[in-house]
Amino acid sequence: MRQGDGGRADQAAGQGDGQGDGQGPGGLSHLDAEGRARMVDVSAKPVTERRAVAEGFVRCSPAVLDAVRGRSLAKGDLLNTARLAGVLAAKRTDELIPLCHSLPLDHVDVELTLEDEGVRLRGVALTRSRTGVEMEALTAVAVAALTVIDMGKALDKGMVVESIRVVEKTGGRSGTYRVDVGQAEPDRTEESEVPSREAPR
Repeated sequence: MRQGDGGRADQAAGQGDGQGDGQGPGGLSHLDAEGRARMVDVSAKPVTERRAVAEGFVRCSPAVLDAVRGRSLAKGDLLNTARLAGVLAAKRTDELIPLCHSLPLDHVDVELTLEDEGVRLRGVALTRSRTGVEMEALTAVAVAALTVIDMGKALDKGMVVESIRVVEKTGGRSGTYRVDVGQAEPDRTEESEVPSREAPR
């Protein structure tokens, strides 16, 4: 067996230079044993159903909110344009974030809700894969939020994107992660007796 083939065998078993389920310095799964950035090897992990929900908020002026409600923005329908931008971005997450895996997305959606002080965004992504879909949900929310700013910046140049985060994640060995409104600490419900040493992706 060639030396390179032996290395691949070690990696598939989660051994060798930190591939597989191993982690690099500080417990970071995207670093190898020498601290170099690398894509995590998930080839030995089973394919399971994965779901992630992310949220964010764009704080904006009453003038922007009134224009959205009245459909009077010069660029058109802000809510629908931002929703479509988020869906499109989720499908290209692996092109935007260097170490993300390319995932076969089964579903992506973004909901935007007008509130008193801005726009609330919620993104959902689903897949059947060996790794989680959190980054796709986050990317959907982030790009939708930027689209809100692009659509409304003529009326408010001081809009602020806030609090983009994962609020729910299911599937995989790391179990269920969920944040409830007003909850100080997220709920982590283990779905397996085998603890995961890898970041919940």
